[in-house]
Amino acid sequence: MTKQGFYERVYEVVKLIPYGKVTSYGAVARFVGIGMSARMVGYAMNNCNKHNNDVPAHRVVNRKGVLTGKHHFGEPNRMQMLLEKEGLTIIEDQIQDFIKHYWDPNIELV
Repeated sequence: MTKQGFYERVYEVVKLIPYGKVTSYGAVARFVGIGMSARMVGYAMNNCNKHNNDVPAHRVVNRKGVLTGKHHFGEPNRMQMLLEKEGLTIIEDQIQDFIKHYWDPNIELV
């Protein structure tokens, strides 16, 4: 699979994350079949902001609910603002009640 083909698979999954929910880089990686390569999903999220504005990349966070990709959104607090607009509470880059807001494609899409 090409890098662009992989990115497109990731984007299709991320587009399915419901409003007000988040998932992790690792969960997306497992769903698209690359298991332990959460970093590759991170690269895809970084790339989508440049080319594909309809991908809700702000809904993909690390496995602990931390906004580790926030510096890729242009403005320092843009990722947080987008999530707060969807009803999530963020304190010091950490999603509060993370489990309540967590959406796992490996459960929801099988």
